[in-house]
Amino acid sequence: MRSRFVGWLCVLVLCCTAMSLAQVDSATSRYDSQIRAEMSRALGGRRFRAVKAEVHDGIVTLTGTVQVYSAKTDASRRAHRRRYVRGVENLIEVAGPVVDDDTLRNKLSEKIAYDRIGYGTTAFNAFTIGVKNGVVTLGGVAYGPVDKDSAVSLVSNYPGVKGVEDKIELAPLSPMDDRIRLAEARAIYGAPQLNRYAIDPAKPIRITVVHGNVTLTGLVDTQSDKDVAFVRAGGVPGVFKVINLLQVAGAAPEK
Repeated sequence: MRSRFVGWLCVLVLCCTAMSLAQVDSATSRYDSQIRAEMSRALGGRRFRAVKAEVHDGIVTLTGTVQVYSAKTDASRRAHRRRYVRGVENLIEVAGPVVDDDTLRNKLSEKIAYDRIGYGTTAFNAFTIGVKNGVVTLGGVAYGPVDKDSAVSLVSNYPGVKGVEDKIELAPLSPMDDRIRLAEARAIYGAPQLNRYAIDPAKPIRITVVHGNVTLTGLVDTQSDKDVAFVRAGGVPGVFKVINLLQVAGAAPEK
C-alpha cells in the first residue's frame, strides 16, 4: 500500500513539474513579439544591416554577417540588455577582408605599439599577440584597465580580425610599483646608450613591474644594449628581481 502511495506521489510531482515548465515557457514566449520589436530597433544601424534576430521562448538567436568583430560582440550586448531575454546565441560571422595571419599580426603589433602615445603608460604595457585563422589572442600585462581596454578595442575593430581572446593581465595597483616604474624609466632611458629607444614607440624597452619584480621585454639593436638595460634596471632601489627578456635584433629567439 505504501509503495502504491509513493508511486502516485511521484506521478503527481512529475505532473506538477511539467505544468510549471509549461507555464514558464508560456510566460516567456508571450514576450517574444516584444523582444523581436526591440531587437529590430536595437540592430537598426548600418553596421547591423546584414544581421537577423530570431526569438523563441525568450532566447535570441543572432545570424548574418558583420564587417568587424566588435560589431558581433556589440550585437550580443544589445540583445542581453533587452527585457525578458533569457539567453543569446550569437551565430554572426565576421566577413570583412581576409588577411593572412602573419600580416595581421604585424599590422596589429604596429597599431598597438603606437596606441595611447602621450599618456605616459606606453613603456609600462607589455602585450603579446598571437593570430591563428584570423582569431587574435592578446596576452601580456597592462599597466591599467584603460590601457587593456584600448588594446582590445583596437584589435576588435581592425578589419580582418575574426575573433578576439582577451588574456591580458592587469598589473596590481601599488604605489611602490609606480615609484619603481618611473625610476626604471629614468634609469633605462636616461642611459646615453639607450635613450634612442624612448624616441620610437615601435621599438621601446617595455618595463613591467609587479610587486617589485621587474621584467624587461622588447627589441634592442645589440647585446650590449640588452646588458646595459639589465644593469640599469637592477640598480633601482626597491627592486627585488629583474628578468631580462629583451630580444636582440637578428638573433635567434631565446628558448
